[in-house]
Amino acid sequence: MLTAYDFPMAAFIEQSGADIVLVSDAVGTVGNGRQEAVSVTVDEMIYHTRAVRNGAKRCMTVTTLPFGSYNTPEDALRSATRLMKEGGADGVHLEGTRREGRLVSEITAAGIPVMGHVGVTKQKIVRTGRVKLPGQDAASAKEIIGDALEMAGQGAFALVIECLPAVLGAIISRSLDIPTIGIGSGPDCDGQALVTQDMLGLYKELAPRFLKRYADLGQVTVDALETFRREVESGAFPAPEHTYPIDEAELARLLQQLRV
Repeated sequence: MLTAYDFPMAAFIEQSGADIVLVSDAVGTVGNGRQEAVSVTVDEMIYHTRAVRNGAKRCMTVTTLPFGSYNTPEDALRSATRLMKEGGADGVHLEGTRREGRLVSEITAAGIPVMGHVGVTKQKIVRTGRVKLPGQDAASAKEIIGDALEMAGQGAFALVIECLPAVLGAIISRSLDIPTIGIGSGPDCDGQALVTQDMLGLYKELAPRFLKRYADLGQVTVDALETFRREVESGAFPAPEHTYPIDEAELARLLQQLRV
């Protein structure tokens, strides 16, 4: 699973053969340069999902329910329905704990597929003001296992598990009948996910331990832009092969008319 917020990136992911495109609310930080993702709205998620949907014809497109859009069952169902009907998503992604299990049930009962998410979540970051790795002690690990079991039991079709110890990722994956998708939770999950802009070197503000950078397209892009600027300033661009000709007879006729 890889993230996308626009048509070109979705099309590239489609060509790569990946299974799922996640329209994540990380668009707030990665796509829009904000300091946080909690301000992202349902309308913004719909806009970006439409763009991704145009590029992802084969991949399953899943869209995140943004912070504050599923505080109640009514809010959750309304937001999820809009992402499906207006955005064209194939399913929605919901972060939470066992307390959000009832929301998973409400949404799936309406025929909307739900991908759950436990471990590091926006709610925990907002509540504490920092990223605290969960599952580092027995009590916390047991609580997260309970969260995972509850979301699966309430009808989630898959579960993202983020920043958990590898052994805990393995335990959860073995305990569920649905697929798990790991983000920094070890190799025993059924699938793996990364933020595409992170792994391509297009967003370097964060460098979590689980990130593997597969390319540095950020530097490639800057180099290309600088070369363009230098060639424009020096007159090297545009060259004759970058311009359009006019027939000599037509040019002579034009010049004659201008003289008149």
